[in-house]
Amino acid sequence: MKKRAAKKAADLFAASIGVGDGAVIAGVDEAGRGPLAGPVMAAAVILDPRQAIAGLKDSKLLSPKRREALAAEIKAKARSFAYGRAEVEEIDRSNILAAALAAMRRAVSGLGVAPDAAWVDGNIAPALPCPAVAVVRGDATVAAIAAASILAKTARDAEMAALAERHPEYGFERHKGYATRRHLAALRRHGPCDIHRKSFAPVRRREAQLALT
Repeated sequence: MKKRAAKKAADLFAASIGVGDGAVIAGVDEAGRGPLAGPVMAAAVILDPRQAIAGLKDSKLLSPKRREALAAEIKAKARSFAYGRAEVEEIDRSNILAAALAAMRRAVSGLGVAPDAAWVDGNIAPALPCPAVAVVRGDATVAAIAAASILAKTARDAEMAALAERHPEYGFERHKGYATRRHLAALRRHGPCDIHRKSFAPVRRREAQLALT
């Protein structure tokens, strides 16, 4: 039912901007809005209708092994894909929403094929050079957005695993920067490091506590 509703919305959107069945559509999604540390990553994907990819769904519903396998297949079969990112400094300087939208915009700009339109996961679409529509739960209903979700998630997970080697005391390879009990305990014990988002409340509070000691 949800997929039919998403398809109907997509068809109406396509008709409203004057593109037909042959339009080049990019799916766009991000990963990492919620964590206390690390960048926010985005991906844009233009699928090739001649090369089907089975099993595309919201990356959060897939096992890490399945995500990695699908990411490799998406990269091999997609007509075009690209990544965008916003660093911790940008997140703290503006806000996480603005940074996530900027990362998505950079991903679309990096595509090797110019899309006629973009479908963006969520309820807000960034300003893009092409028409864009926000699709709530798009990662669960639109294949191209699901593909972008998988690429963004696997890229960010790999980044956090690499950052864990630089900061082994926090366990970033396990929780990827999210506010788990283990992460919060490490934050209390060690204080924030250079990849923590100082504008996020738990990090900001710990910094304030350390300033008083």
